[in-house]
Amino acid sequence: MSALTTSADGFLLHGEPFRIISGAMHYFRVHPDLWADRLRKARLMGLNTVETYVPWNLHQPDPDGPLVLDGLLDLPRYLRLAHDEGLHVLLRPGPFICAEWDDGGLPAWLVADPDIRLRTGDPRFTTAVDRYLDALLPPLLPYMAEAGGPVIAVQVENEYGAYGDDTAYLKHLEQAFRTRGVEELLFTCDQADPEHLAAGALPGLLATATFGSRVDRNLAELRRHQPEGPLMCAEFWIGWFDHWGGPHHVRDAADAATDLDRLLAAGASVNIYMFHGGTNFGFTNGANHKHAYEPTVTSYDYDAALTECGDPGPKYHAFREVIARHAQVPAEPVPAPSPKLPYTTVELTRRAPLLPHAGTLAKPLRAEDPASMNDLGLHSGYALYRTTLDAAGGGLLHFADGVGDRAQIFVDGSPVGVLERERHDETLPVRARSGATLEVLVENMGGVNYGPRIGAPKGLLGPVTFNGTPLHGWDCHPLSLDSLDTVPFEACDATTAAEPAFHHGTFDVDTPADAFLALPGWTKGQAWINGFHLGRYWNRGPQRTLYVPAPILRPGTNDLVLLELHATTGTSARLTDTADLGPEIG
Repeated sequence: MSALTTSADGFLLHGEPFRIISGAMHYFRVHPDLWADRLRKARLMGLNTVETYVPWNLHQPDPDGPLVLDGLLDLPRYLRLAHDEGLHVLLRPGPFICAEWDDGGLPAWLVADPDIRLRTGDPRFTTAVDRYLDALLPPLLPYMAEAGGPVIAVQVENEYGAYGDDTAYLKHLEQAFRTRGVEELLFTCDQADPEHLAAGALPGLLATATFGSRVDRNLAELRRHQPEGPLMCAEFWIGWFDHWGGPHHVRDAADAATDLDRLLAAGASVNIYMFHGGTNFGFTNGANHKHAYEPTVTSYDYDAALTECGDPGPKYHAFREVIARHAQVPAEPVPAPSPKLPYTTVELTRRAPLLPHAGTLAKPLRAEDPASMNDLGLHSGYALYRTTLDAAGGGLLHFADGVGDRAQIFVDGSPVGVLERERHDETLPVRARSGATLEVLVENMGGVNYGPRIGAPKGLLGPVTFNGTPLHGWDCHPLSLDSLDTVPFEACDATTAAEPAFHHGTFDVDTPADAFLALPGWTKGQAWINGFHLGRYWNRGPQRTLYVPAPILRPGTNDLVLLELHATTGTSARLTDTADLGPEIG
C-alpha cells in the first residue's frame, strides 16, 4: 500500500493532509561529498521533498555488466542522506529522463541500434528496460516510504505526451514497477497542453503538469484533464539551460517568486526545477536538435535557487519568504556562501601533442571506410581517423552525411579547417601533396536529449571522398579519455603550436575550497583536476569558467590537465572565486 495517497483535491501522507513542496536536485550532477550540504539547504529553504532523475546510461553503461551504484552514482546513499535530513523524495527513473542529459539518459549501447523503436512497446526496447529495472529496483526498495524510507512517489516515463501515444508502453512500465515491488504512488508528467496530457497520461495514475508561468491557465488545463485529485506542477521552471554560442538564461527572482506564490495559493503541490542545478561533469551534457544541432554547456546552474557551487542565490531568499506564507519554514538562519579558494595562477609547463601520441591512448581499428563512434564502441569523447591522400594538388574533401558533431581536419599535421554538425557542414577545400597524411579528429559534443533524434550517430557518418574519389584504408582511434595516465608529457617553453595537445601544470592549495577555473587565451577543450573531469570549455561562450568542487582538491600539490584542441595565447590558467556564466538574457 502506498504511503502517499490522493484525496479529491490533495495528497494524504500516512492518512494526514500533505502538500508536496519539492525541489529538483540531481545527485549525478553534484559531487557526492556535497550531497548532505545541498540537502540541508533544501530543508532550510522550506522544502519537504527533493526530486531526482535516475540516468540509465550511467548506471548501466554495459548491458552485460553490473549496475553502477557507487561514487557519483551511489543513489542509495543519496536517499539515505535525504531521509536523515527529514526530506521525502520524488524518484523519476524514466527510463527516458531528458534532463538536458546525454541521449536523454538512454544508454549509448541501446540507442546505437537504429532498428529499435525507442520509448515504445517494441519488445527490443521493453526487454532492455525490464533488465535494467531488474537490477535497479531491488537495492532501492528499502528506501521506499512503505519500508520506512524517503521515496513517496515514482514517475512513469517523462513528458511522454510530447513524444508518443503508446498507452500500452506506459502500461508496461506501470506493471514493471508494480511487479518489482514498488507500491508507492505512481505519476506521469506532461506539459500543460491538452494533447500532451491526453497522450502521456495513464488511467489510474496521477497526472501532473510542467510549466514555468501562466499558473492559473496551466492549473486550469490540468484540472480539465483530471477533474479530481491533487493539482501538481511536477516541474516549475524557474530558469533555463544554455547552449554553446547562446546567452546565459536567467529569470528575475521576484517574477519567479510571484508565480510560486500563485501556485501555492491555489492549493497546488510543486516541484521547483531546479532547486540546485549542478554541473554536467565530463562528457555528460546533452543537446537539442530542432532546426540545427545545439549542444548544452557544461554548467547546469539553471539560474536555480542554489547556485552551481551551492550558494543561496536571490531565488533562495525569495522562495523562502513565499514558502513561509504557506508552510512552516525552519527557524535556522539561511546558510552562508561556501568558502572560496584564493586567487591562484597555474602555469602549465608540460605538454604532449595529441595526434602523434593517439596510439598511446587507444589502439586503432583498421577499416576500409571510416567507422562511426558506435561501430568503435565509443560512447563519448573523440575519435581520430587517419588515412593517406594519394592525389596531389587542390580539391574538395567531402564527408558524406556530415560529421557528428565537430571535426578538425589536418593535412600532414597542419590544421586546414573545421566542420560542424550545427552548420550542416560536409565539404572542405584543401591542398595536399601526393602521399600526404589526412587526419580527422571528431568530437562528440553531446547526445540529443529530446525528440526523435536521440541516438543520432557520432564520428564520421559515411564515406569520405577527395575530388570525388573515395578514400579507403583508415586507422580509427577511439579516444574515450577515461584515463590520462599514459599521456607522455614533456617540458615545453612559453610558445605552443596550433595543434591539439594536452597541457599539464601543478598548483598548491592550503585548505581545499570551491573555485572556478578561468582559461583566458585558451580556445576549446577539456579540463581535469586531480583526474576529475570538470568538463568542456569553449571560448565561444557563454560559459567562461568551470566549477571546481572543493572535494576534488587536496592540501598540497594539485594537478591541472587541459586538452586544448586549437591554440592558446599563453600557458597559464586561473582559479578564481567567482563564476562567469556569460552575458545574461531574461
